[in-house]
Amino acid sequence: MFSFIKRIWRAAPVATVILAIALAAGVFFGTRTVSSWVYWNDPAHRDQPVAAWMTPRYVVHSWRIPREVVIDVLGDPERAEGFRNLEHLAQDRGIPVDVLILQITEAIEGFRATQGVDGNGGANTAGSGQ
Repeated sequence: MFSFIKRIWRAAPVATVILAIALAAGVFFGTRTVSSWVYWNDPAHRDQPVAAWMTPRYVVHSWRIPREVVIDVLGDPERAEGFRNLEHLAQDRGIPVDVLILQITEAIEGFRATQGVDGNGGANTAGSGQ
């Protein structure tokens, strides 16, 4: 293996560095993608009760809802980005975090009601006679 690396280094040092960087980036982003996929497909991370430590992005992923649902509650797309949690966002708005959590929870329930989705992400068949 090392003889191969030495040989390609002697033949094309710049191309070898570019190849190494490309391979490292591929491994990094591939690992990140797989770990994110595994995390969000774990049922334990789905539909978690909204809490003060969560970021808007975490709520969107956990509840599998469009970003716009949370943005409508926050009133500003800039607030839905970044790593600020709901507690900090509530402080910025000058309201208790429990009020913000309640607003987000109501928005999620309203969205799911209009989409015909139950709490498990499946089609809501309650009241449809099935």
